Amino acid sequence: MSIGYIPEYRGRPETIENQTRFRVWAPFKSSVELVLLENDGSQSAHSMQASEWGYFELTVPQLANGSRYAYRMDNGPLRPDPCSIWQPEGVHLPSAVYDAAAFSWTDDNWQPIPQCDLVFYELHVGTFTDEGTFEAIIPRLQALKELGITAIELLPVAQFPGDRNWGYDGVHPFAAQNSYGGPAGLQRLVDAAHQNGLSVILDVVYNHLGPEGNYLGEFGPYFTGTYSTAWGEALNYDGPHSDPVRQFFLENVWHWIHDFHLDGLRLDAVHSIYDNSPVHLLTEIKQVADAAAKARSSEAIIIAESLLNDVRMIRPLEQGGYGLDAEWNEDFHHAVQAIMTEERSGKYSDFGEVRHLKTIFEENFSLNGRYSQFRQQRWGASAAGFAGARFVAGIQNHDHIGNRAQGERFSQLMSPAEYRLAACLSLLSPFLPLIFMGEEYGETSPFPFFCSFQDLKLIRNVRKGRKRDFGFGRNVLDPQKESTYEAAKLQWSWAEKSEQAGFRRMYHDLLQARRNWPALKNPQTRTAHLRPDEENTTILEWKYECESQTLECLFNLTHRVQTIELNEQKILFQSEDQLYTSKTNNKPLSTGYLRPFECVVLSNLPWPTL
Repeated sequence: MSIGYIPEYRGRPETIENQTRFRVWAPFKSSVELVLLENDGSQSAHSMQASEWGYFELTVPQLANGSRYAYRMDNGPLRPDPCSIWQPEGVHLPSAVYDAAAFSWTDDNWQPIPQCDLVFYELHVGTFTDEGTFEAIIPRLQALKELGITAIELLPVAQFPGDRNWGYDGVHPFAAQNSYGGPAGLQRLVDAAHQNGLSVILDVVYNHLGPEGNYLGEFGPYFTGTYSTAWGEALNYDGPHSDPVRQFFLENVWHWIHDFHLDGLRLDAVHSIYDNSPVHLLTEIKQVADAAAKARSSEAIIIAESLLNDVRMIRPLEQGGYGLDAEWNEDFHHAVQAIMTEERSGKYSDFGEVRHLKTIFEENFSLNGRYSQFRQQRWGASAAGFAGARFVAGIQNHDHIGNRAQGERFSQLMSPAEYRLAACLSLLSPFLPLIFMGEEYGETSPFPFFCSFQDLKLIRNVRKGRKRDFGFGRNVLDPQKESTYEAAKLQWSWAEKSEQAGFRRMYHDLLQARRNWPALKNPQTRTAHLRPDEENTTILEWKYECESQTLECLFNLTHRVQTIELNEQKILFQSEDQLYTSKTNNKPLSTGYLRPFECVVLSNLPWPTL
């Protein structure tokens, strides 16, 4: 078997010419049976035929959607299909047939969003609406479109234990979570999103599987002891018998991009994907995604989450890179949070000075080979010269909110003016913006870690681990309690003339600016300056230039009023304008003053204004 995705080795149940074909990889098993389960409780076992490379195969007369089945290896217990597309009763019980190709798509005219125009809206399906389903998202798509969002990014939806989880404990990579609406619900959501002009990106986990309901290791050597991850066994991508393991996950890429019409994938924690093969798995993921999208006349974007600050992720293959489209920029978030909240512990110890934001604006990373106090070593490499659109950045996401003892959002950690300023740093940055659900109106519901494991020992360990992580003396929300999950549901409310309505209007206007202001949309140069005042604090200046426009974004990161010179420049935007605040007596900037925690945008052109 050559390295790479081989379509004819499809492991998912496949309906062809009134037949259903099953295939499973179990290289060290003497026998595998396909067990069909009827509604009346009866079962019928069918011996599968051993094939090359350790696969077992069987073709039976076509089974209807919803037909239950499982595998029995060497006369052992029944196990769900590793490639199951549907787990109606959860992670432990039999799988169900689902013919993804039978879905009636209506998105033939869909045109992918250009990468430079992507604005991501990260959402968790279970807490985005009261219903917590794929279909419940659909009525809100138009509001997101009107806000200026161009892509919704779903936290992982692979089947996990119970009905409450962030998604990173999934154990059935091909199966859309049953409590969310299963595979049919996901297909309907993607179809509706395309009808509303929105891309759909899926967060996928290819570095580990969850601890409960994980039966992959019983089928074959999917895991390796050579490496380890913070969350469980590492996957076997480069050891003996690794080719079928790679095939399994590359098929998963094809499954989501081709069969479910997704527009791209966000790869979780690629620094924990260990592969010393001559062709890295990340490169093959991109190649398979492109082929899957091309097969339906579309395109796909692959985004890496990496803590390494390693531009090999996005460097072209011919330059020794992996050829991915974009990567998350964690430095940006850390710099903003450290400055705005004055937190300096842990990973934030490397940030906290305005000069870090200057460097990030000009060179993309702050940890670009300099010494990291947090890691006690030099960290990262230079990313200077890469376009801002090769990086995804935001001020909030699931990790940085949820990995706090109480799951507090920025809206709970700072004043409204500070919140607006932080948002301006994000939306006026050169990077592709990522907005966490509810951020646009200052949602106050927390987003703590939650789960619904069934294994009692695992539940105890998770509770103990959370308390240990935050200090045993702190009040840590119980992740297993349903009330923790319910508290995370969005309020989705912004009363007219409220602070929340002002936040949302500002997000709308700045996203409109990203589409309309020439120097922000297609900058030819970007430079940054620090303007010290008499107390040796600073105004941060970001400057964009193109042939027709110069933009200056000024950020007052202090509690004091600052004086600035306007010269002949036009005022395009003020974050403390009456449009965006609950105040009614804010003076216009024409006086030359910059209010505490205010952002203003100046330009040589009066058009287009907001």
